[in-house]
Amino acid sequence: MSSLNQMQQDEDSQETKEWLDALLSVIKFSGKERASFLLNSLINKASSLNIYKQKTTNTPYLNTIPKELQPDYPGDFKLESKINSYIRWNAMAMVVKANSYKIDDGGNLGGHLSSFASLATMISCGQNHFWKADNENHLGDLIYFQGHSSPGIYARAYLEGRLSEEHLNNFRQEVNGMGLSSYPHPKLMPNFWQFPTVSVGLGPLMAIYQARFLKYLHARGILDTSDRKVWVFCGDGEMDEPEALGAISLASREKLDNLIFVVNCNLQRLDGPVRGNGKIIQELESNFIGANWNVIKLIWGGYWDDLIESDFDGILKQVMENTVDGEYQSYKAHDGKFVREHFFAKHPKLLERVAHMSDNDLWRLNRGGHDPFKVYAAFKAAVTHKNQPSVILAKTIKGYGLGYLTQSKNPTHQHKKLELQDLLDFRDRFKIPIPDDKVKDLPYFKPKENSPEMVYMKQRRASLGGYIPKRRTNTQNLIIPSIDIFKSILEPTFEGRKISTTQAFVRILNQLLRDKNLGKRIVPIIADEARTFGMEGLFRQIAIYAPEGQKYIPEDKNQVMYYREEQNGQLIQEGINEAGAMSSWIAAATSYSTNNYAMIPFYIYYSMFGFQRVGDLVWAAGDMQARGFLLGGTSGRTTLNGEGLQHEDGHSHILSSVIPNCISYDPAFAHELAVIIHSGLKRMFEQQDNVFYYITVMNANYEHPGLKFGDEDGIIKGMYMFNSSEQKDHRIQLMGCGAILQEVIEAQSLLLNDWNIGSDIWSVTSFTELNREGMDISRFNMLNATDKKIPYVTEKLNNTIGPIIASTDYVQAFANQIRQFIPKNRIYKVLGSDGFGRSDFRNKLRDHFEISSKFIVLEAINALIEDGKLPASKSLEVIEKYNININKMNPHYA
Repeated sequence: MSSLNQMQQDEDSQETKEWLDALLSVIKFSGKERASFLLNSLINKASSLNIYKQKTTNTPYLNTIPKELQPDYPGDFKLESKINSYIRWNAMAMVVKANSYKIDDGGNLGGHLSSFASLATMISCGQNHFWKADNENHLGDLIYFQGHSSPGIYARAYLEGRLSEEHLNNFRQEVNGMGLSSYPHPKLMPNFWQFPTVSVGLGPLMAIYQARFLKYLHARGILDTSDRKVWVFCGDGEMDEPEALGAISLASREKLDNLIFVVNCNLQRLDGPVRGNGKIIQELESNFIGANWNVIKLIWGGYWDDLIESDFDGILKQVMENTVDGEYQSYKAHDGKFVREHFFAKHPKLLERVAHMSDNDLWRLNRGGHDPFKVYAAFKAAVTHKNQPSVILAKTIKGYGLGYLTQSKNPTHQHKKLELQDLLDFRDRFKIPIPDDKVKDLPYFKPKENSPEMVYMKQRRASLGGYIPKRRTNTQNLIIPSIDIFKSILEPTFEGRKISTTQAFVRILNQLLRDKNLGKRIVPIIADEARTFGMEGLFRQIAIYAPEGQKYIPEDKNQVMYYREEQNGQLIQEGINEAGAMSSWIAAATSYSTNNYAMIPFYIYYSMFGFQRVGDLVWAAGDMQARGFLLGGTSGRTTLNGEGLQHEDGHSHILSSVIPNCISYDPAFAHELAVIIHSGLKRMFEQQDNVFYYITVMNANYEHPGLKFGDEDGIIKGMYMFNSSEQKDHRIQLMGCGAILQEVIEAQSLLLNDWNIGSDIWSVTSFTELNREGMDISRFNMLNATDKKIPYVTEKLNNTIGPIIASTDYVQAFANQIRQFIPKNRIYKVLGSDGFGRSDFRNKLRDHFEISSKFIVLEAINALIEDGKLPASKSLEVIEKYNININKMNPHYA
């Protein structure tokens, strides 16, 4: 800590005051822009004279908006204070009551008291004066509420009549209905919550791309989003998540003045102080100023104003500057006497200045986030600021008002219960009209409908268009054209031409972009790999979205597929940024809800860097009921043959399979891909089903047979008979998907020509969907023992003979999903690419992982041996004929 004796002394305080008064006068009469110009001119001149060298991106530890520049408060402060107090009480009562129930299994429901307690004033200000709701006249502001503050949002909705007492009594009790989810979850409360935010760090990240997507819609002339704001409430501890700050440069670079961060700086993480040895507000200010945001510091409440204004020698400011957050936390965990002895006693002159103030007066000195006048000033400044995103760094107290045993203590985040005296103190502090003998019962308080508080509260929301939060569940149905739109993709590749399913996808995308009804709704998204996926033709066709257009002549201007950026470009190119691309996809995939206008996003990426890298965001997409397509390119462990260990995907379908509303496919052929995408379009945008699709595509080129009439249903359900070889004495069922289906086709030929064994090939477009249908049937059969059904995969294989061999380019667990639905007494063998990837030619990699055609043949022969159809010596013949090395290391561990 710096010594106060080393601080620069003001040799002429009067002159200093005149300079400062002149600055305030310029701001008042000529505006902030003029004042900024003058200051920059002074700084530039001082720098040229070697007088001034900027060493920090920090401003003094004071409010950005001084008292004299505060706007008049437009509301009825007394009524708002009463309403806010009732909400505080009901939020507290809900959590404490939920943890007072006797639970048979000895558990408890949990919940959080302290986060909302620190946020309540700011949320009240937004609800009363700023946040516009979605209605026929306005699409509404978008609010990302801090996840742990959900009890306070429920408590307000209770006063508004949107939730009942029964709802509040069922906080975190959702199984039997009428329950309230622990945190903001659109999946669990589809008409209420818009954004899941309690996976900390994701809210700030998704909100930035949400704000950018609103600008994108406006620039393309699809919707007028000019009067909409995106508000993000996050905690100071949350800002340690890399995602929380990871995209702030994009927000400033694209001048997202529709974006407002509110960082609730209550100085505490779950276990202790955020920056006990430093100051989180100063640190965040530096980060955001460095990223060119408009920073508004909201540190001190109005009770500090007189002390700050009379601090002519700067001693108070220096003490504020030198005090660390660990100390600030302690001050509000104790009392006024402690504040006097530990804060004001840091300098004798400072101690003299507060000698006339009682300990209660010192304890009353408030923080900016709890002062409605200061909060309103900060919010208004953020809303009216242009050409930059804004961040409000608001200092608050964690557990504000919850009593000395809870407020500002290290375990505050975990507190879920209050003692009777704490309840009485809370009641008295916030003047809740509940008698002493009822307090222990934690009754909710709701004024009469015609009371001034209730009338005022509803009038304020009516003036802003309705209640918040509120979520739209559906929008206008889109009419999806017939599958003939993909006619050219459904036909066989002509004259032996070979293409990849990635190329087929690009053709499908182009057909959709040309459709007069759907074309403008398509949102292609890539993360700097357009050329990898053969999508560079879209650069010229639809252009890359760039808010300021293209200020340079691209070096490839003379080429047909030159790099073209436009203000109204349709393609979103995120750079090497999977998290950002996924966030853009989420914004587009939820546009039907947030904008009442369905967009159809296609995000294509290396499949290895999808679910594995941004899995938490994909789960959030599921929670938000996203609708759109994720395309995992170059999928499979052996298809991206030159890239090595971390680039080769053998497990993305396992990760996608655990998200209930993610529909997953691994098609082998162009016609399968077209049928799947067409079905997905109808399901998501015509029928408005809350699912999204993960489809893997490959970069291997081969011939495509085209669609045979009648196969469509099997493609969607997950498998269909692809072909059959001639009948022989012995028969095998071969199952395959994706790129490895080509190995299965080759294995069929080897079995027939080398070993005189017939086989049927099943193209399995989705082991995951087959498993899900089987699980649904199993559940039905458990509950309906007298009316049992047969799973689709069982039904199809029941009509076949011989062992069943499944081969994929993924880990064995992928095809093992359907093992329980294989007909009884049938042998089922699985080949897969378990283990680390590596670089080599594709054929060598498939031999290495033992999934090539010769290993499929070996497994088929072994299965016939196990089935008693062939002698064991036949296996040795296969090994010798195909020169299989039986002594090599197991590839699953190599």
